[in-house]
Amino acid sequence: MEHFQNDDLEYVVDDFYDFDFEHDDPFAGPDPWRDTADFDPFDSDFEDDFESNKPRTDTSAMEARNGKDIQGIPWERLNFTRDKYRETRLKQYKNYESLGGSSEGMEKECLQVEKGSAFYAFQFNTRLVKSTIVHFQLRNLLWATSKHDVYLMQNYSVMHWSSLLCKGKEVLNVAKPIDPSVKRPGLLSQQLSRVQISTMAVKENLMVAGGFQGELICKYLNQPGVAFCTKLTTDDNAITNAVDVYRCPSGAMRIMAANNDAQIRVFDAETFSSLNHFAFDWSVNNTSVSPDGKLLAVLGDSAECLIADAQSGKVTGTLKGHLDYSFASAWHPDGNILATGNQDTTCRLWDIRNLSKSLVILKGRMGAIRALKFTSDGRFLAMAEPADFVHVFDTESGYIKCQEIDFFGEIAGISFSPDTESLFVGVADRTYGSLLEFNRRRHNQYLDSIL
Repeated sequence: MEHFQNDDLEYVVDDFYDFDFEHDDPFAGPDPWRDTADFDPFDSDFEDDFESNKPRTDTSAMEARNGKDIQGIPWERLNFTRDKYRETRLKQYKNYESLGGSSEGMEKECLQVEKGSAFYAFQFNTRLVKSTIVHFQLRNLLWATSKHDVYLMQNYSVMHWSSLLCKGKEVLNVAKPIDPSVKRPGLLSQQLSRVQISTMAVKENLMVAGGFQGELICKYLNQPGVAFCTKLTTDDNAITNAVDVYRCPSGAMRIMAANNDAQIRVFDAETFSSLNHFAFDWSVNNTSVSPDGKLLAVLGDSAECLIADAQSGKVTGTLKGHLDYSFASAWHPDGNILATGNQDTTCRLWDIRNLSKSLVILKGRMGAIRALKFTSDGRFLAMAEPADFVHVFDTESGYIKCQEIDFFGEIAGISFSPDTESLFVGVADRTYGSLLEFNRRRHNQYLDSIL
């Protein structure tokens, strides 16, 4: 992946693309923290009660139905319409490519999808928590552990957002010195401070984060402090690009970290001891382990993606078709389908039983595919571009039916809740940075007020 230095890293994408919203008085929103002093968690099941207690920077489903912009952008006070701004942005946006001209002529190979579906309905947008990013190519900075609990990066803090209480809480401050609680002879644990978190994963009560200088941080959500942290490498180009938490075939939990030094490292999630490391020929930007814990997808600074044995690191297959570097992958819960996201603005779907050719090619609207997530039931695939668009595909339709979620701002991460009922999107913008929540549409939607 690309390596650069920037003192203002959390807003590097705004500076890189020069597409930040204007900050004139008509456009600039109020400070979202200013409205929280007298705000109590709502305890009513009725929308009107909720509206009377909700901070004015937030947007509810009822307000959106009544015409309010879901991000709270006051289009009626601007000298251009939302449609005009979208049209201009689509024309001016420049997708970042490592291998020049890689996305040219891709449309004819891509699946012709039917847009207009509404699998997930807008539920809420809060600006009480604001997603931030530190590297323009890394966007896995948001994870939902339930339909009410979301973890995201906000500057030097890992924040927990409760959609039930509509409150945010800091769970980890990485600007301060971090002293690991697990210390044993031979353990590579060490104190860290001022970590710029570049990637994270939260699964089964364990939060794992990677840092811009090669750090790895492990924290149990139900315990104070940090259990384990270390610097994985002293290499000058040491960014921890991806982390994964998974179970190996024996059932033991493992932690995997992929770095810019072209290595993947594996740790035991209970003792934090180092178990293995695999070396490759190029920087590894993303890894993901198959549901059965046997296969490993390896993506990086190569047009080719690899399939390796998760225990030994031995390469068993090569995926050919992408035209640029890849940064995202996701396994279908059945373990047979792998999705890979690339800077050539496409996501390719591969049948792991026949790697000779991708099954389907899905096209983004304007930029690289930076994040991919399947629902736990395998019904939907969410595909996020660097900014403005998240696409949700119905797998049962052969990925032909699609919902396009359209907003403005850089995307810090996407996550389905484990029960598939919610989809969260982290928006990184100086003024309109927020957390978007969408709820799965069902025929018995009236039950939502009871559950």
